[in-house]
Amino acid sequence: MNLFKKRQYVTVPQKVDKKEEREEKEVKVNIPDGLFTKCDDCGKIVLKEDIEKNLMKCPNCNKYFRMTAWQRIKLIIDEGTFLEYDKDLSTLNPLSYPDYEGKVKKLMDETGLKEAVVTGEGKIKGIDCVIGVMDSHFLMGSMGSVVGEKITRAVERATQKRLPIIIFTASGGARMQEGIFSLMQMAKTSAALKRHSDGGLLYISVLTDPTTGGVTASFAMLGDIIISEPNALIGFAGPRVIEQTIKQKLPEGFQRAEFLLEHGFVDLIVERENLKETLYQILLIHRG
Repeated sequence: MNLFKKRQYVTVPQKVDKKEEREEKEVKVNIPDGLFTKCDDCGKIVLKEDIEKNLMKCPNCNKYFRMTAWQRIKLIIDEGTFLEYDKDLSTLNPLSYPDYEGKVKKLMDETGLKEAVVTGEGKIKGIDCVIGVMDSHFLMGSMGSVVGEKITRAVERATQKRLPIIIFTASGGARMQEGIFSLMQMAKTSAALKRHSDGGLLYISVLTDPTTGGVTASFAMLGDIIISEPNALIGFAGPRVIEQTIKQKLPEGFQRAEFLLEHGFVDLIVERENLKETLYQILLIHRG
């Protein structure tokens, strides 16, 4: 990416001759576009490079930024061991939804992904596993036909090879552009995980921000062990919809990972820098 493609300009006040009236002169300062971002929590302007070096966390307040699928795989899977599954599966437009194909094509170009999930197998500190990683940068990680198919195939391969499977969720839910085809993926992925469980095999679900909608209502909450990153948004419907339905004010922190841990829906909350080691220890305990 060419960081110097666009430039921004700021206005700096300068003093002028005393005999003249004071005025502001524009001094053009070249600031490369894309170098900085603003943290929504602390309000500080931060170098993107510093965030990336800090595992996509704000170096000032430790707020978690969302990771891409490939950043996550690089963090978790041993270098040089990842084998991607079904990388050529691509999305169709079963309902002839207007502009859907164009939007998907644009996201492919922007993200380098074919869809909102990357699946494959690799090693975590030498232990083999199958992994699926959803990416919220691709249509908010929504689950359409291809996302459901890739996750189902990954689960079935894990069952066939008798390997544990780990799925990182990050999703806005079912993809409305595919209607009932999207909703059907909830049942399909859940059925595949049931067969995996019947084979006595391990499934670890790792919830990241956000995990909502049909993904929460299906495979995300079916893990034998359910882990979450700190402060992740986890739920089905949004808080406003729930409040309007039940006519009550929701508790503070409702649908955040810490609230779900307290109420038994999540087993562990793990900091990002400790996630690989935690997964390794769980895999080690269940190995063989």
